[in-house]
Amino acid sequence: MIDDDSIASQWDRSIIPALADYIRIPNKSPMFDAQWHAHGHMHAAVNLLADWARDAGVTHLSAEIIQLDGRTPVWFGEVPGAPDAPTVLLYGHYDKQPEFSGWYEGLGPWTPVLRDGRLYGRGGADDGYALFASLSAIAAVQRAGLPLPRCIILIEGCEESGSFDLPAYLTHLAARIGEPELVVCLDAECGDYEHLWLSTSLRGLLLGTLSVQVLEQGVHSGAASGIVPSSFRLLRALLDRIEDSATGRMIDALQVPISQATRLEAAGMVQSLGDLLITRYPWAGSTKPVVGDLTELVLNNTWRPTLSVTGLSGAPAVDNAGNTLRPSTSARLSIRLPPTLDAARASDIVKARLERDPPQGATVSFHSDGGQPGWAAPPANASLAASFDRAANATFKSAARYMGMGGTIPFLKMLGDQFPRAQYMVTGVLGPHSNAHGPNEFLDIATGKRITQCVARVLADVVGS
Repeated sequence: MIDDDSIASQWDRSIIPALADYIRIPNKSPMFDAQWHAHGHMHAAVNLLADWARDAGVTHLSAEIIQLDGRTPVWFGEVPGAPDAPTVLLYGHYDKQPEFSGWYEGLGPWTPVLRDGRLYGRGGADDGYALFASLSAIAAVQRAGLPLPRCIILIEGCEESGSFDLPAYLTHLAARIGEPELVVCLDAECGDYEHLWLSTSLRGLLLGTLSVQVLEQGVHSGAASGIVPSSFRLLRALLDRIEDSATGRMIDALQVPISQATRLEAAGMVQSLGDLLITRYPWAGSTKPVVGDLTELVLNNTWRPTLSVTGLSGAPAVDNAGNTLRPSTSARLSIRLPPTLDAARASDIVKARLERDPPQGATVSFHSDGGQPGWAAPPANASLAASFDRAANATFKSAARYMGMGGTIPFLKMLGDQFPRAQYMVTGVLGPHSNAHGPNEFLDIATGKRITQCVARVLADVVGS
């Protein structure tokens, strides 16, 4: 029997202090720190993981830090299983998003703070806890004397940049990984902190920069406006080519059919979560959701394309803005794509729509960073679904719940292509207000413990299934 108390104790005495030390390391993902190698933070973080793993209580663990030339290092571990046992691949990442602004007083991205059962700081929940939880779960199965599957643990350092280093490692390590029967990913959301949530889909992501230039240099707005078009106005008009600004709906070319099973799953999320689907966000004033129907909100967030403008350039800060008609405006676009839409095709569609027939002959360009694929899980087989429910009932005291995710984990599509017969356990601690990527990110400690306990139970079930 899995000893939940021993897992909780390991979290309290060992994992939480180690996570606090990890949060102190500003190892931003390569997209946000081009000089990551020179700065040394990435190596400091992966070395911290390696140091902790050596004393994690896992017997027969063989582990090493691997770094291919010019790429972020990975932590790779293997624990042998029972004779003829299947292979399970457990995945996580240790790179982090940048600082962002708006942290509450006393909190900060690189300052771990334990408050009211939550560990605040960048990367603890997304996804620094993954290695700790994975090894703690494996150790718990070993302590219980239960047969263990062969476990491969892969912790990468490039996920927040789109996992562009990961394919090289999957190729390099292919023979050592083998053919996993189950992939466990601990980088996902949870609908609340009262249930085990399994993710069934993730949206893809298209990142790019749209630029509009109308002048070689800025000029007096009084002398030029009405004659020279505003680059910002033209940029707004271009965005209307791909998104209805009144409703937020994107063009049909970026939509995919939504199955009845997906609609029923979305309705199930609404039944479980109700208004928490709305109240989980820090709304300002009287702002209202995009639509009033909760099921449609879930589908908007998980199976429909959406546009977010995440950055602007070409304009000074408001308190430094003069009466100048600016020569150009650029916008950073983040377009979430339906799980089954081809990201490369979506990039071509968006680029063609934005660049054709530039309004008033302006210089228009859309530079895509390339699309990241979405993913839709194969249905869990009967024995795995039953294992999820047993684990959830033992730890959360209720059956497992299922949900689509609005975010992107490129690793899962890569693995899905490489191991098409694998099953998946995609779960995580990113629940209401945990705010990964933003200010005041936190890891809910009780949920981290329960997820670890659930993973241990599922691992113990794999050999006997």
